[in-house]
Amino acid sequence: MIELNAAIDVQEWVAKIEDRTAVVGIVGLGYVGLPLTLMFSEAGLTVRGFDIDAEKVECLNRGQSYIHRIEPVHIQSAQASGFRATSSFSEIADVDVVLICVPTPLHPDHTPDMSYIVSTMEALAPFLREGQMVILESTTYPGTTEEIVVETINRHGAARGVRVLRSTDADADQGALHGVMVAFSPEREDPGNMITPRKDIPKVIGAVDERARVAACALYGSIFVRTVPVSTPATAEMTKLLENIYRSVNIALVNELKQLCEPMGIDVWEVIRAAATKPFGFQAFYPGPGVGGHCIPVDPFYLTWKAKQFGFATRFIELAGEVNESMPDYVVNATRRALLGQGKSLRGASILLLGLAYKRDVDDLRESPSLRIIELLLREGVNVEYNDPYFTRVGRGRHYDLELESTPLDDLGRFDCVLLATDHSQYDLQRIVRDARLFIDTRNATRSICSDKIVRC
Repeated sequence: MIELNAAIDVQEWVAKIEDRTAVVGIVGLGYVGLPLTLMFSEAGLTVRGFDIDAEKVECLNRGQSYIHRIEPVHIQSAQASGFRATSSFSEIADVDVVLICVPTPLHPDHTPDMSYIVSTMEALAPFLREGQMVILESTTYPGTTEEIVVETINRHGAARGVRVLRSTDADADQGALHGVMVAFSPEREDPGNMITPRKDIPKVIGAVDERARVAACALYGSIFVRTVPVSTPATAEMTKLLENIYRSVNIALVNELKQLCEPMGIDVWEVIRAAATKPFGFQAFYPGPGVGGHCIPVDPFYLTWKAKQFGFATRFIELAGEVNESMPDYVVNATRRALLGQGKSLRGASILLLGLAYKRDVDDLRESPSLRIIELLLREGVNVEYNDPYFTRVGRGRHYDLELESTPLDDLGRFDCVLLATDHSQYDLQRIVRDARLFIDTRNATRSICSDKIVRC
């Protein structure tokens, strides 16, 4: 650990990364923070994990995991390299760099909920010291790093003489670190992606000054093949939003085309396959029952909110959000029509929904359209049950209150309809379609199955 209150040269800080004597602190041990913990541990750096969830801390310190794709052996390997989890923010003083990986959800009115970042900064700022570095990884609106991270550090550190380091400081030419370095580097997690190694995903970095940029690039360069420095934290914050808005808009486009193609008697999936043969100017996106996860349903609204402060209306982005948010309603109406085709009413029907997770083969419920579909069906008077191999039960969440347990797939004939919302690879769709009375496919997962029981929507 770097000596308390010592002014050091940035190259000395970088050397501690290179010789693996630096201690990395990671706040928020979820889908972003825990994989980062493992990457730094595998690279030979000592990691201290921080989380306010005492159950997570206890689980990790037992050498166990609460994320499906992370095995206990991975946690135990990190422990062998010095990893330990804690809920005590006073231990922030013992680390050399703090990575903040906490949630940034939305309020019900689609405005940013910054409470996790704010509370995290308020908790750790009193323990920061000169020579440390703080990096925000949570996806957020442009300006957050300066407005919240920098402001909180300077406010708490004023009495102790601890401030955010700027290249305009008097000691800039000498490179001595008489303050706290600050940067923003957006996470680029892709849950369920077993093809692209995390280390091969380029790491975008925006820092408040040149020394922080050099230090952050050295830190991330120890675990990522390529770092991509940009001019400011706000540029990096906007980069992350652009990536996710790009996906949101294109997903909305194909979701809208799917709704148009249906009455026209055109298979939108065939259209996309054909268009994807063009070797330039086209990238395939696919429709579904809605968008989920922490990024696509949430991040565009962060920019929309920020844009209003500049008197700018992001009409294109907002429209895409509206289209994607309407997809669960589209699925419910398609199910209604399919049941009517068999002489049955949606009200009072018995429906089994397959897949609660927002994405195939992940144990992540965040913003899952499946939860919204269940809510809509319950409001219509439907008897709803679900099956998901990753969730034995679902209770109360931020935006839903469902007390349900996963139903076995051994008596499908008792349901009027089986609705596939998430196409987990564990599902034997041939058998499920055979045993079901009616099968609603929102993912085109049954494209190789020929059956008059299947309705694709």
